[in-house]
Amino acid sequence: MSIDQIILFSLFGAVFGMLLWGKFRYDIVAFTALMIGVVLGVVPSKDAFSGFGHPATLVVALVLVVSAGLVRSGAVLLITRTMIDASRSLGAHITLMGAIGGVLSAFMNNVAALALLMPVDIQTARKAGRVPGLSLMPLSFATILGGMVTLIGTPPNIIIASIRQESLGESFSMFDFAPVGGIAAIAGLTFVALIGWRLIPARDDASLSTEDLSQYIAELVVPEDSKHIGKRLKDLAPVADDADVAILGLIRDGKRRYGQSRSVALQAGDALVLEATPDALDEFRSSLDLALADSDREERLKAGGEGVEIIEVVVTETSRVNGRTAQAVGLAWRRRTILMGISRSGRKITSRLRSTELKAGDILLLLVPRDTAADVTEWLDVLPLADRGLAVTENTKVWLAIGLFGVAVLAASIGLIYLPVALGLVVIAYVLAKIVPLSELYTHIEWPVVVLLGSMIPLGAALETSGGTELIAGALIGLTEGMAPWIVLTVLMVVTMTLSDVLNNTATTIVAAPVGIQMAQTLGVSPDPFLMAVAVAASSAFLTPIGHKNNTLILGPGGYSFGDYWRMGLPLEIIVVAVSIPAILVFWPL
Repeated sequence: MSIDQIILFSLFGAVFGMLLWGKFRYDIVAFTALMIGVVLGVVPSKDAFSGFGHPATLVVALVLVVSAGLVRSGAVLLITRTMIDASRSLGAHITLMGAIGGVLSAFMNNVAALALLMPVDIQTARKAGRVPGLSLMPLSFATILGGMVTLIGTPPNIIIASIRQESLGESFSMFDFAPVGGIAAIAGLTFVALIGWRLIPARDDASLSTEDLSQYIAELVVPEDSKHIGKRLKDLAPVADDADVAILGLIRDGKRRYGQSRSVALQAGDALVLEATPDALDEFRSSLDLALADSDREERLKAGGEGVEIIEVVVTETSRVNGRTAQAVGLAWRRRTILMGISRSGRKITSRLRSTELKAGDILLLLVPRDTAADVTEWLDVLPLADRGLAVTENTKVWLAIGLFGVAVLAASIGLIYLPVALGLVVIAYVLAKIVPLSELYTHIEWPVVVLLGSMIPLGAALETSGGTELIAGALIGLTEGMAPWIVLTVLMVVTMTLSDVLNNTATTIVAAPVGIQMAQTLGVSPDPFLMAVAVAASSAFLTPIGHKNNTLILGPGGYSFGDYWRMGLPLEIIVVAVSIPAILVFWPL
């Protein structure tokens, strides 16, 4: 073993030891290891930052922006309200989401499948009052498992097919992976849905507690062309219940109707009086296509600039609006700002919002032109609350967002365009269409995750170029000498799985597939079962957040630590090996 190999193996050992310890954040640990590798000369200086431009890193960053666009456009809400029920038990929710994710990832890249479903899962978790970490890891694992079924589901299958073409003269077809991959996927999904999710460490997240969110008294207006005109107020109750919104009453011609007016037929211009959190209010508005204010004020607000944003502020004793109404201070015409809601603890609000006299201590929900929040806050002399990422769903662009994403995934799936390029074009289109505001473009990226990947990829490449992976392959061939072919197949699968948890699964496939062919030729048997074993094993990276991009994507949003993955991932990998080896021997005889 060379000095470079010793240094690299030591660095990898130290990194994983530190990450499992968990005292320091994963991005700092990985970046420190990269810098040490550069200083010690095992990572060339010219390649030190190559990982930050690697397709895997770019895909992770782009997918997070695309996911934000799907949320902002209302695409996620459309899926949530048609397919997902927040009242389902956690086990039932994971079963449904896992099945959807598995099927989608078989026919589209599994990273893209997770990109579509991850925001749905997060939003459902918030509505159900639980942390996303309880369901995001099962969803990630489900999309990885589903990708094993077809040629286009995951990069290792594509690489295996191309290596077979080069080595044996014929590639695998679209569904050659289905018998073995399908059995492994079904067994894995069953475990994840019934048992696996229970192994995830439970942790509290106060930021998701609905008790901490302010309940606002708000108004939403029935537009002139609303399909709800003529319906009774009580007909909207099921949608209100789903969105956790309380309908308090109705305002018509500027006057509050007594009681809740549940049997009153709705007319254009009616204002619904509601009590809800900001997110629930936006969901209710988007679901029913209601307006934030009268059409003239809303159009003037959106007429210029980069769109709108929501802010929360607290009225103080010295505020311009203390003791006055929003209408009296000219909030709409002076600052193009709409008062969306008022949170007033312990006091009733009986008049229209813009005619309500505001008091010190009131929390206001304001809709302001983008990038003017600071000016509006200063002019009102109010205190801004911490930003909670509140946004206005642009539901008029839902099909545009879905269409752009769908075309990009289809083009990437059939090989018409490279996936990172396809996702990059979607991001550009989202910005140009103002689905994702330019000012928020980089705020949706989990930068610690980007640093983790960007740091680990050069280290993995250095291990390969130094001969470290060849050393592993040579040891593997020597270890299995004289053993029965099915035992050799099992050892290859286990070692490939282990490598895929440490290295990028693409790099693992490139190293392990030729090793598998060489082992088959040594034994005098067909190489196809060995290639299938490598294909399944390379995709089965369930022990760490760095082996597969999907596991990396959920690291930040799920609030996971490095050591959380193996709790569900280890038994899952054992199950995949246990069912795959017999399936390979049946469908791809030695």
